[in-house]
Amino acid sequence: MTDVNHLIDGYLAIWNETDAERRRALIARHWTEDAAYIDPVMAGHGHAGIDRMIEGAQAQFPGHVFRQVGQGEGHNARLRFSWELVGPDGREAGIAGTDFGVIAEDGRLAAITGFLDRMPA
Repeated sequence: MTDVNHLIDGYLAIWNETDAERRRALIARHWTEDAAYIDPVMAGHGHAGIDRMIEGAQAQFPGHVFRQVGQGEGHNARLRFSWELVGPDGREAGIAGTDFGVIAEDGRLAAITGFLDRMPA
């Protein structure tokens, strides 16, 4: 089994990388070419689709970063972890979730399904 913490760290680094070229390189390193992401408000397929989705989220929440909450877990080819969005001032932004992932045979992410645990009204 792949080191789940390494995979989660890489995943969050992608969401937090604002330089498009570096973000695309991280996506290629941590996601399979045909990977898929879906949550209640957005979806992305393949490297380009995931990059566009993250770029859109960064535009909506400039200066915010995602950070892991608690410990991630993995078994077989699955992982689970929770995260929260933090504003530029370091305070929680009121958005948090739990993501479930599928790990491909090569150790990269094949799919993430996200659930929102907290969202402002």
